[in-house]
Amino acid sequence: MKLDRLLAITMALLNQRRVTAAELSERFEVSLRTIYRDMEAINQAGIPVVSFPGSDGGYEIMEGYRLDKQYLTLEDFVFICTALRGFQSATDNQDIAGLLERIGSLVPGRSVQEESSNLHLNYAPTPNEKEKIGPLNAAIRESRLAAFEYWDVYGSETKRTIEPMGLYLKGYAWYVWGYCRIRSDFRIFRLSRISRLQTLPDTFVRRAMTLEQLETRRDSEERPVPFPAVLRFHPAVKTRVRDEFEAGRIEAKPDGFMHVTNSYYSKGHAIRHILSYSSNVQVLSPPELIEELRRHLAKIAQLYP
Repeated sequence: MKLDRLLAITMALLNQRRVTAAELSERFEVSLRTIYRDMEAINQAGIPVVSFPGSDGGYEIMEGYRLDKQYLTLEDFVFICTALRGFQSATDNQDIAGLLERIGSLVPGRSVQEESSNLHLNYAPTPNEKEKIGPLNAAIRESRLAAFEYWDVYGSETKRTIEPMGLYLKGYAWYVWGYCRIRSDFRIFRLSRISRLQTLPDTFVRRAMTLEQLETRRDSEERPVPFPAVLRFHPAVKTRVRDEFEAGRIEAKPDGFMHVTNSYYSKGHAIRHILSYSSNVQVLSPPELIEELRRHLAKIAQLYP
C-alpha cells in the first residue's frame, strides 16, 4: 500500500540521520522513480525533507524539525489506528501490526493502542470472499493477470481474464475492478460470484483509469427504467423493512402494517426480493407484478403436489 510505504519512509527518516534513495528502493521493493515521487508527497504533506548529493548523500528531515502535536494529535493517531485495524480485519495483513507499532512510537509516553475510540470498524469479509482477497491483492501489487469463472446476477456463467487494478468494499460486499480482456473494457466483479480463481504469471501495464472515473462512467451510462412497486409488510418484519428501505419510502399504518413504495431495477429482481419475505408481504401494485408473482407461486406449488 502506498500509505503504508509513506508512513514507513517517514519513520525511517525520523529514526535515521540520513537515508539514500537506493536503500529505500531496496527495502520497499520499488523503483527509484517511485521513491522520488514518495519524497515529493512527504514534502507536500508538510514534512520538510532535504536531499544531499554526492557519495555520502541521501535524504534527511530538516534539522530541528520534529513531528509533534501541532501536526497530529493523539486523537488523530487513534483514528488512523482504528482505520488500519479495520483494514487488517479484512485482509489479515500482518504488516499492519508493525505499522501500528511505528505509528505508536510517534507519540512518546502515550500508548495509541490503549486509547479507546468511539468508532470501531470491522471490514471482515465472508469466508467465500476472504479466500480471494489475498491472491487478488498480490496480483494487483505485482501487476499479474487473474482468471476466473463468474456468475452474473441472472445466473449466466462466463470465463474471464482481467487486469486487476483494485479491491474495494461497497455496502456489505467486496469487489475487484480492472480491465476485462474478454469484454475489452473495464468491469467490476463481486467476489462472492467468482469461482476457480487463478493468478497467472503474465504481467500487464496498468491502464490510465481510476475507480472514481469508472464509477462516474457507470453512473452516466443508460440505466434500466426503474420498476416501481407498492408493498404491504406484516409487523413481524418491521425491523428488516427499516433496515432495507429508506425511511422516506415507509408509511406506518395504524394497524401496525407498513406500506413501502420502492423501485427495482427489474421485475425479476422485484420477484426475488418479495419472495424472500414469504407470507409477510403483499404486493399492492402494479397489477403486472401481482400476475408475475402468481405465476411464480404456481410454479413453486407444482414442486409440492
